[in-house]
Amino acid sequence: MHNEHFDAIVLGAGPAGLTAAIYLSRARIKTLVLNQGTVGGQMILTHEVANYPGVEHVSGYALANIMKKQAKEFGAVLKTVRTIDDIALLADKKTVSVNGDTVYTADVVILTPGGRSRTLGVPGENRFKGHGISYCATCDGEFFTGKEIVVVGGGNSALEEAVSLTKYATKVTIVHQFNHFQGFQHAIDEALNHPKIEVMTETVVNEFYGDERLEGVMLRNLKTNEVKPFATDGVFVFIGYQANTEGLNGVVELNKWNEIVVDANMQTNVEGVFAAGDAIAKRFRQITTAVGDATTAALAASAWLHERKRERKPAFANS
Repeated sequence: MHNEHFDAIVLGAGPAGLTAAIYLSRARIKTLVLNQGTVGGQMILTHEVANYPGVEHVSGYALANIMKKQAKEFGAVLKTVRTIDDIALLADKKTVSVNGDTVYTADVVILTPGGRSRTLGVPGENRFKGHGISYCATCDGEFFTGKEIVVVGGGNSALEEAVSLTKYATKVTIVHQFNHFQGFQHAIDEALNHPKIEVMTETVVNEFYGDERLEGVMLRNLKTNEVKPFATDGVFVFIGYQANTEGLNGVVELNKWNEIVVDANMQTNVEGVFAAGDAIAKRFRQITTAVGDATTAALAASAWLHERKRERKPAFANS
């Protein structure tokens, strides 16, 4: 069993994890970033990022690689595509077991596992992600200016984002599986009364179709079971969001949505353990909010480390 100690371990290599690594390693803190997948998280699925301050246009993949390069240049060690077997954070020395043969330890840990939008899981969805299918109105709404689009969902997010998307689209069709909406009444009224919005209830998406880009969806009426093609320029799916915290239940405090609970300094209920990004309990999830969370978490973690070192420093008796 191989063992190696770092000052800090960052679990996750999306925009939050990479930002935390940049700030920690630049502060001369020996930092390890562990990631179960490839670098970038959900960011690499974004075809074009047009609302990142200071950058006019960049692909999510390119932005992830810039962040990765910065973190490595400051001295962070990145290990990706690793299987995390066990996480133990309650002791002073935090441990993360990886790939069945390696144990990494650290004085402080920042959790940035990210999250993912719930998907429909129907044919064509994976193929057209980023090529007509989106899960973020703020990220991609502008790309559908002058187009006709579909919004899938019936909760507050779907209703509010449908209204928001009317700033760009000429027509928005809400497709919802039930005959009633689960949102707040004011959100329901605003959507139903909007001149650009049409609603198709008791209907589900059976399939996405198209050539190089999405051209339409196959819709199935749940009352008649009839399936019909519906041409559209784009589809926005808002059926919920889930944090990647499956391995953290019982490790740190999670809320009823399995999001990590943090304070204003991004500290969890466990001493020396911080969290940032899409997996924490918060309302808005953007690349910029993940970066902001991680900046706070890294600075707070750095201050916590320095305070611990000061406490451990031996006192010399006066001669």
